[in-house]
Amino acid sequence: MHIQNYKSDYNKAITDVFYESIHAIDTSVYTEAQKHAWAPLPRNYEAWAGRLMFKRPFLAMQDQQLLGFIELDPDGYIDCMYTHPDHQRQGVGSTLYEHLESVARDKGLAQLRVDASHVAKPFFEGKGFSVVSENQVARADQMITNFAMEKSL
Repeated sequence: MHIQNYKSDYNKAITDVFYESIHAIDTSVYTEAQKHAWAPLPRNYEAWAGRLMFKRPFLAMQDQQLLGFIELDPDGYIDCMYTHPDHQRQGVGSTLYEHLESVARDKGLAQLRVDASHVAKPFFEGKGFSVVSENQVARADQMITNFAMEKSL
């Protein structure tokens, strides 16, 4: 596995990883209605292509296959981090995160922030993040819980 910078050739694959990872979350964590509000179907590839040109995520790749992606905003906010369900718990997220933190340090950022889902919260805690607040986010007609977290660099 290696980390590479964003390439628009992977727009469809990035969009698919986002949708597939959300819809694979166990319904005991987020209900089907919450998952559909978070990642509505059908997939909007055009909207994602526009978003990705701006966000320019780092990509975890293996043999030309996208395993996952992570985004770092200029202010240190991690907007998205998703790993394809077939590749979770195999070090993809950790490799992506370590790359992102290295880039953040090289840019002189003092802090990283993320709004982590129930699923991602333990991962970020393991990377040294602390919970600042629990949030209720309105998406469509659903309320979705996430956690504002931060880490000083």
